[in-house]
Amino acid sequence: MKSKAYHWVPSLYLAEALPYVAVMVIATTMYKRLGLSNTELALYTSWLYLPWVIKPLWSPFIAAVKTERWWVLLMQLLIGAGFAGIAFTLPTSFWLQGSLAFFWILAFASSTHDIAADGLYILGLSTHDQSLYVGIRSTFYRIGNILGQGLLVMLAGWLERSQTVPMAWSITFLVLAGAFLALWAWHTVALPKEAVAAHTQQKKTGESALSAFWLALRTFFTKPHIVPALLFMLLFRFPEGQLVKIANPFLLDSVEAGGLGLSTEAVGFVYGTVGIIGLTAGGLLGGWCVSLHGLKRWLWPMVAAISLPDLVYVYLASTSASFLTVNTCVFIEQFGYGFGFTAYMLYLVYFSQGERSTAVFSICTAMQALGMMLPGMMAGWMADHLGYLRFFWWVVACCLVTFAVSAFIKIDAAYGKKTPSEA
Repeated sequence: MKSKAYHWVPSLYLAEALPYVAVMVIATTMYKRLGLSNTELALYTSWLYLPWVIKPLWSPFIAAVKTERWWVLLMQLLIGAGFAGIAFTLPTSFWLQGSLAFFWILAFASSTHDIAADGLYILGLSTHDQSLYVGIRSTFYRIGNILGQGLLVMLAGWLERSQTVPMAWSITFLVLAGAFLALWAWHTVALPKEAVAAHTQQKKTGESALSAFWLALRTFFTKPHIVPALLFMLLFRFPEGQLVKIANPFLLDSVEAGGLGLSTEAVGFVYGTVGIIGLTAGGLLGGWCVSLHGLKRWLWPMVAAISLPDLVYVYLASTSASFLTVNTCVFIEQFGYGFGFTAYMLYLVYFSQGERSTAVFSICTAMQALGMMLPGMMAGWMADHLGYLRFFWWVVACCLVTFAVSAFIKIDAAYGKKTPSEA
């Protein structure tokens, strides 16, 4: 019997979101609660971007070795085991080395799962269904963010009331491991087996994996205007790459240390619910605006939107703010980020158009990950040495880099705008 898309698309993209959120967001909050300095936690967790940076190196080999369905199931099993590994190492004396080792496993498994899941989405659905379900996959990816950034962090905070901090986070990761293994069990039944035939045909007619990779790399670096495009990909998010590593530690740190002294539960609510709502609303508005007038018309408003709201952290670091004020400021910043990030992602799609567009886009997303990894590595050291207030002023100053790299990219005036037939 043919697998129904609604049986597996929502759960597949829920499964794609959870490990990424765990590696990129939950790890930072957890390590702060376990006592690491900002310098240490930002450096260690920024290195975890590396699997996404080098993802294009092995993505051509995924389909050449086994089917996308096989890879999805294997990686989900490995991710579940990785979550369990973190849970069992946190109460031990080697908690830092052990948990980081399992986070590395999670990062590589998650990036490989991304490749296979997107491939399965293409092979397992008709062109019509791909368009039909694109909104559903995005929605469930957002739900995964809410569950990870919000409810799981809030669960850890609630458990901290009655358990030690390591044990509270250990139980939280055990819950996550159990949930992920349940997803794996469901997908062994629900994922489409008919995609195997499509994979076999693709494998027979396709280029060798190695030659495909080199051709994609050559295509990427010989594209027109590659230098300004590369600078845009690497530096557009230079302020955000620093801010994202320090925002949660700032909310958690004591007032005496310059932070806001919020509880773990409160931080989960602020970023996992209010923040995600703002991010989603900003992204939806950004997509709608571009569809009306094109990306070129909205580029500078979007650059301003992703940059100027960073000032809310300067305000929060310089005053005694109520919980309502904190939520309002985070909503504003995340809304602006969601609106402005639309320009960045659409430019990557625009730049990838033409020959070998899928492979070129994969390289673009690798550059995106590198653009987050490098500034994130230094963010903790700067926050510890400058203090939170001066660090946030530094982030605002770095927004000039975002404006500078945006000034030199070339965009077709009509790109992103609905055609009369689409309207």
